[in-house]
Amino acid sequence: MKKVILLSVLLISAIAIQAKGYKVGDSAKDFKLKNIDGKHISLADYKDAKGFVVIFTCNHCPYAVAYEDRMIDIDKKYKKKGFPVIAINPNDPAIVPGDSFEGMQKRAKEKGFTFPYLFDAKQEVYKHYGATKTPHVYILSKNGSNLTVEYIGAIDNNYKDASKANDKYVENAINSLLKGKKPELTNTKAIGCSIKSKS
Repeated sequence: MKKVILLSVLLISAIAIQAKGYKVGDSAKDFKLKNIDGKHISLADYKDAKGFVVIFTCNHCPYAVAYEDRMIDIDKKYKKKGFPVIAINPNDPAIVPGDSFEGMQKRAKEKGFTFPYLFDAKQEVYKHYGATKTPHVYILSKNGSNLTVEYIGAIDNNYKDASKANDKYVENAINSLLKGKKPELTNTKAIGCSIKSKS
């Protein structure tokens, strides 16, 4: 009997955790976080943007590292079309020292990041979004000051080898939005490392 009760509690807890965060169609709140250059950035700073590719990522996770070049490529391709990449490190450096702010600065310089790399120091933004992995992508469309979640999930269907990724979820979603259409695929499973949090 105790086992049944325990399993029920665990199942309810898992559903509650899954229920937190944004779903496709929700309005997203803006945020203001410190970039690697020391300046604070919010989405409102991007007056001409049509939307954003918000990616929760980090320095140490092999999945995140495997996607760094693709993140740069997506930013270069779509920033000029109105959909810049905004990368956010949600990890607690007390748990993973390699994900410190200084580590972020070093990694961004090594890789030549073309996008802001922001530090979610209070670990609040990733919880609002409901991100659980690094990397975890949220595509937002912008209409005035309103931000709408259009896609949640992975970048593509092959984290190991970009050349073998034959379903580019993020690019397909942005291309649809640029044509004034909703993405055909709005949710995929984010594959990556769990976000390291004290709570």
